[in-house]
Amino acid sequence: MRVLGRVEPQRDWLIRRDQLDAVRRSVLRAIPVNALLGLAGALVAAHAGEAPAGLIWFAASTAANLLRVGLCRAPCLGLVPTPAMPPERAAAAARSIDRRLRLCWLAALLSGTVWAFLPLLCAGYTSDQTLFYLTVTCGITAGAVTHGTAFARIPVCFITPPLLSAAGCLAYAGGFDRTCLAATVVLYLLALARSCAASEAGFRDTSRLKHEATALAAAHEAAHASARALAEEMRLRATHDALTGLLNRAGFAQAAHGRLAGQTCLMLLDLDGFKSVNDIYGHTVGDRLLTEVARRLAESIPPGCRAARLGGDEFALLYDPAAADCPPERLAERLIGRVAEPFDGFDAGRLGMSVGICRLPADSLTDLLTRADQALYAAKAVGRNRFRVFDEGLLRSLEMRRDCERDLSRALAEGTLAVWFQPIFGQAGREVAGLEALVRWHHPVHGWIPPGDLIAAASAAGLTESLLRFILEQVCTMMLTLRARGLGDVRVAMNVSPREMAQIAVDEIVLARLRALGLPLPMLEIEITEETALDIEATQGKIAALSQAGIRLALDDFGVGYSALASLRALRADRIKIDRSLVTGLTAVDDKRGLVQAVLGLGRALGLDVVAEGVETAEDRATLEAMGCRFMQGYHLGRPAPAEATLRMMADLQASAA
Repeated sequence: MRVLGRVEPQRDWLIRRDQLDAVRRSVLRAIPVNALLGLAGALVAAHAGEAPAGLIWFAASTAANLLRVGLCRAPCLGLVPTPAMPPERAAAAARSIDRRLRLCWLAALLSGTVWAFLPLLCAGYTSDQTLFYLTVTCGITAGAVTHGTAFARIPVCFITPPLLSAAGCLAYAGGFDRTCLAATVVLYLLALARSCAASEAGFRDTSRLKHEATALAAAHEAAHASARALAEEMRLRATHDALTGLLNRAGFAQAAHGRLAGQTCLMLLDLDGFKSVNDIYGHTVGDRLLTEVARRLAESIPPGCRAARLGGDEFALLYDPAAADCPPERLAERLIGRVAEPFDGFDAGRLGMSVGICRLPADSLTDLLTRADQALYAAKAVGRNRFRVFDEGLLRSLEMRRDCERDLSRALAEGTLAVWFQPIFGQAGREVAGLEALVRWHHPVHGWIPPGDLIAAASAAGLTESLLRFILEQVCTMMLTLRARGLGDVRVAMNVSPREMAQIAVDEIVLARLRALGLPLPMLEIEITEETALDIEATQGKIAALSQAGIRLALDDFGVGYSALASLRALRADRIKIDRSLVTGLTAVDDKRGLVQAVLGLGRALGLDVVAEGVETAEDRATLEAMGCRFMQGYHLGRPAPAEATLRMMADLQASAA
């Protein structure tokens, strides 16, 4: 009965809507007759020698008729078919109907007033044409009543002026016959008005019964629909995501069954910046954002494409590009553009999306997902709002990652991993002020393994702590060697990844090893990325323990994230390293110089050391020196090298300085 309750408050305006709709149709049917009779009256007047008066009268009648036609044809909010109209819109619709009905009866009154001047064409109903004009007046008024059964005020407003005018003129002319005829016209007017009122009452009753029947039918259908919806809801809950309405992982697997052959394309989509939205605005807002993203995706995908939310802020699409006539690259660009559009309440550009695409044939959905995930990872590695297609190169990378996960344990046990050191120069590049430890692994099949892939392989293989301990051991060995050579003031930095900081007790491992070897804690520097710093809740305790013990902290890749200043305040960093993207090519780009100068000024204001990474040319080095940058690092000054080569380089610098 909810549908019936919703219709009940609207029934009166629904009836008036029916009245307006009937009025529009009846007026449009009656106007041609009105115009023809008016033309006939003007012609009779012209024939009787009253051509100017007849022409003026006919022009006025035509203008009134055009006004009435315009009102009937003009759109009206209340006539828009909206069965589930909300209360505010229903009220606006009702007001629009009332206004249109009011304008219609005023226009009818205007037209009737024009017809009230008809006696001017026949000397007040005393000329030879009196019978013709009386007949026309009676005919047109009877026709108005016949057509105007829906809303009595319109025909009454139209017929009253001409009939009263006729009765008044007949009574004024005098004589028994004319006086009786005037009285008859008045009675005729009253009878027509009564008929109009009765017709409207009947029309409203019919309209009311129609809407009641419609409401009852809707209520009956709603009851059946409720039962069907309950059954459908139970089915959907098993296969669809409750938040977004898209398929869930189980539903997506069912939808993919039997569609993996041929030209099937799988796309994995992951939101960029969603974590910061959750952290800043809360999970409730984050859920609303996910719902809006799902809506935009559903609107943008081609027919036949199955969309799913696999969990968190990760979505998946499965479709046949050939059947949809939509290449995955074009679809990816379209989806990235839709998600990049502003959201209510968020800064423009805060949220983006990366896409991984796999079109290569696969034996199972798991293989497709693994390959698309590899492409997604590659897309994220080069920035926000990017897509990457899984190709032979990524296939080799995937095979490399699997081999690394398999072989890393043996490499750690056999000591085939190495730690190289890249110098950090002070005095504007003139002396070594520190070393950065960089892990290296030359795989027997795949060659040199990038550090990021190595760390990911360690995490996947459960060797994160083992890898950290290996790197720490090499760093401690270098620190002992430096002290033995009288270089205890040279700090050694080691990078700690977000995975390492989150998964293991970095603080306990580092502090225990340095104390066991008797090494001064300030000689070690821990470099963390802003990604690590942003997860402040998970990492702050460990970072605080390291800092309070005396180990220095450096914030790497400074200047390219969203919350660097907040990270500095929360972490109490001792050093910041300007990201190489801002330093390389510094001399040729004014914008970069401005940003670097700002970071240098921030460092001076906060009492922090500032290191410029990525110094690749003598020109960039000179520019940095002119800007007052004391610490630099880059291939122009010194490349990463094994420990022995690094120590020889430092010895050579000492000898040349002496």
